[in-house]
Amino acid sequence: MMNHDLTEGNVTKSLLYFAMPMILGNLLQQCYNIADTWVVGKFVGAQALAAAGSSYALMTFLNSLLIGLCMGSGAVFSYYIGKGDRGRVKICAQTSFVMIGVMAVVLSIAVQCLMHPILLLLRTPEELYGMTRDYLAIVFCGIIFIFLYNYYAFLLRALGNSVTPLYLLGAASVLNIGLDLYFVRSLGWGLQGAAAATVISQAVSGLGLGICVWRKEPRFRFSLRGFLREEKPVGEICRYSLMTSMQQSVMNFGILMVQSLVNSFGAAVMAAFAATVKIDTFAYMPAQEFGNAYSIFISQNYGAGKTERVKQGTGRAMTVSAVFCGIVSVLVFVLARFLMLVFVEEGETEIIEIGMQYLRIEGAFYVGIGILFLLYGYFRGVNRPGVSLVLTVVSLGTRVALAYLLAAVPKIGVLGIWWAIPIGWALADATGLVLMRRGRESGYAFWQPEK
Repeated sequence: MMNHDLTEGNVTKSLLYFAMPMILGNLLQQCYNIADTWVVGKFVGAQALAAAGSSYALMTFLNSLLIGLCMGSGAVFSYYIGKGDRGRVKICAQTSFVMIGVMAVVLSIAVQCLMHPILLLLRTPEELYGMTRDYLAIVFCGIIFIFLYNYYAFLLRALGNSVTPLYLLGAASVLNIGLDLYFVRSLGWGLQGAAAATVISQAVSGLGLGICVWRKEPRFRFSLRGFLREEKPVGEICRYSLMTSMQQSVMNFGILMVQSLVNSFGAAVMAAFAATVKIDTFAYMPAQEFGNAYSIFISQNYGAGKTERVKQGTGRAMTVSAVFCGIVSVLVFVLARFLMLVFVEEGETEIIEIGMQYLRIEGAFYVGIGILFLLYGYFRGVNRPGVSLVLTVVSLGTRVALAYLLAAVPKIGVLGIWWAIPIGWALADATGLVLMRRGRESGYAFWQPEK
């Protein structure tokens, strides 16, 4: 295992070396998500594409619950690794595995049993109901594998190893695309084939990463007998993981509310928004993953008591993120039309103009979201996950409230939705920077871990 000690060495190099595999992994994931969409749309048809698309928000919301729990646990692991308390890491790892694993099983059973009311709540059109139900029934079988991959990925990242999860995700991505083509195009399994390909690739990444940890990190092999004898820091893990999970869930819920408002402006605005959201994903995703890597850097150094390195790392991370996001903003502003043409036919002039409008307003302020991702990571790293939740509420709450208020003004209309996004980022950034400054003045006295 290629574990990297983030408490030693050049700060900038450590951050970038650790962050790059995480960024590449997320890019791979986005690529095979797009490949899924292309295969379904090309070889199954528009209705299948609509059914898969209508399921995306629900799948993202459910996945965010488990990813948030694993992310929160990973920050606790990083803290104790930095502190040098490997015994505590093992106890926390076993506790979180049981807690999140049980929740994953319960969630899997619940969504299968509640499929009908869930689809009614989502207002699934009657003509898409059967196809959507069959698709989700298969996809939801992969929930346990999503847990396994993210649990072990955050455990390895806490140890300073961001490369091994990348290898497994890369293999799963290639497999997913191959199986998509085989099941859907060659065997003619339709949308169910795409769902099966997704679950199989998730199983490969989740089980594969678990086997890697079992073989290469014997200290983290699960022992029920040892687990039952040890003191279980359930409160510590629950508080931290649930806060992070709530943050991820609030974020996705706010986005769903904005999507509902966008839908009220008609098909052209919906299509433009759908395209620009994909552009957004690629544009600021590296900044998001850099923020996650930075959070682990902060956790290790905070646990090791290296507050000067925390301050230095924060300054370097802010600079790197601001420069990257500034460059991306310029590129998106200049290339707005070209980027829209990647997703929309040239004849769709109204959709292209609306999308360009969005990109040149929201896309000009990517520095705001870049700083916000770092603030999320910082407060997770210094064991204040509740502050990250507060910042998410400020950002999304402002965005949703302003969007609905401004969009109701006839002379503003849809422009209000676009401007609400950077305003929400700016207010959350200001709140987070003030709280960060106050925390430093109090000597990082944020949280007393359990003895």
